[in-house]
Amino acid sequence: MEEGFEKNGVDREEIFSKAVRAGKRTYFFDVKSTRGNDYYLTITESKKRFGDDGKFFYEKHKLFLYKEDFEKFTEGFAEVIEHIKSISPIEVTSSETSTPEEVSTTETQKTDNSFSDVNFEDLDK
Repeated sequence: MEEGFEKNGVDREEIFSKAVRAGKRTYFFDVKSTRGNDYYLTITESKKRFGDDGKFFYEKHKLFLYKEDFEKFTEGFAEVIEHIKSISPIEVTSSETSTPEEVSTTETQKTDNSFSDVNFEDLDK
């Protein structure tokens, strides 16, 4: 499939794209426009898997989030994250709010498998 085209052949302009590697997964956040020039977000989770034949493939799950749902989605997402943080036995911190000592400790605990191989050629499939 050509880049920028949906399955029905209609051009969908990609406005913004952000890839986030998180352990063995990669998340793609893509802002696109509808025929009516309205924006929506696709969130794609991509995981590298190995088939029975030993060859690898990317397993993908895609979520479409429309502009009218942004606020409710954001509120629900924030509430769930805060709940997880409140019940988690391990404190969840981000490197932006961590002290240099905490960042150093966190970085030394990471393993070599903290990244994923990404094949950008198959993003719009």
